[in-house]
Amino acid sequence: MVYIVSTPIGNLSDISFRAVEVLKSVDIILCEDTRHSIKLLNHYDIKNKLVSYHKFNEERRIEFILESIREGKSLALISDAGTPLLSDPGEVLIRKLKENNISYTVVPGANALLPALILSGFDMREFTFIGFLDKKAAKREEKLKSVLKEERPVVLYSSPHELLKILESIDKVFKGRRVCIVKEITKIHESVFVGKARELISYFEKDEKIKGEYVLLIEGYEEKNEEISFDEIKEMYFEGIKKDKPKDVIKKLAKKYNLNKRELYSKLTKEKEDS
Repeated sequence: MVYIVSTPIGNLSDISFRAVEVLKSVDIILCEDTRHSIKLLNHYDIKNKLVSYHKFNEERRIEFILESIREGKSLALISDAGTPLLSDPGEVLIRKLKENNISYTVVPGANALLPALILSGFDMREFTFIGFLDKKAAKREEKLKSVLKEERPVVLYSSPHELLKILESIDKVFKGRRVCIVKEITKIHESVFVGKARELISYFEKDEKIKGEYVLLIEGYEEKNEEISFDEIKEMYFEGIKKDKPKDVIKKLAKKYNLNKRELYSKLTKEKEDS
């Protein structure tokens, strides 16, 4: 049997009795970083064989894993923290196990995703999870634009050195949308920050040593509350009056973006006169 085992994301006590029993019973424990996992295993007096299994050697390890199973050995897969496969290695292994009709099961437990949703205070009845973003700004922003009109909260992960870059991209794509950052879940310095991306950038720029792991949540799209620049309003107005009367266009825009109709009319007609 192969076990996919969840491990703590910070507090070492956040592990199930079953997870400890399984890790003690298997012949081999596959882990991302043996130096990291040994701390957890020593804490629970687990002395089984550790074998590295990470995104750089997934393919190469498969034959070793399949051969071990053929020899009648049982294995457990763990990640550095949380649940394997959730933005962590393991997909290649699962695919190969299915191809070879090998049974596997899951020992559920800690993950960063659900605690972050609860701590954010955002509506969590439904959500969209996109994990880690690309390190290239263009690809990162392309991914964010794909969920721009998502009405459910969007959840993503960030490493410390990528945090400010991701916030910059969120600010650019989502403008004034509220963002929640949850830091160091279950650890001593667990913290929750809520504000617009620009406000959070100003706060974290002062932190010379951004440390820890971060979960970011972007509040779901709600048309009437979506902030929009006057230039965008102006563009829609001039496009709209090609088909409808100016007063009708202004009425629609004011209602759609919760704006004062008279003020909007005054500004737009002035713009038209100036142009």
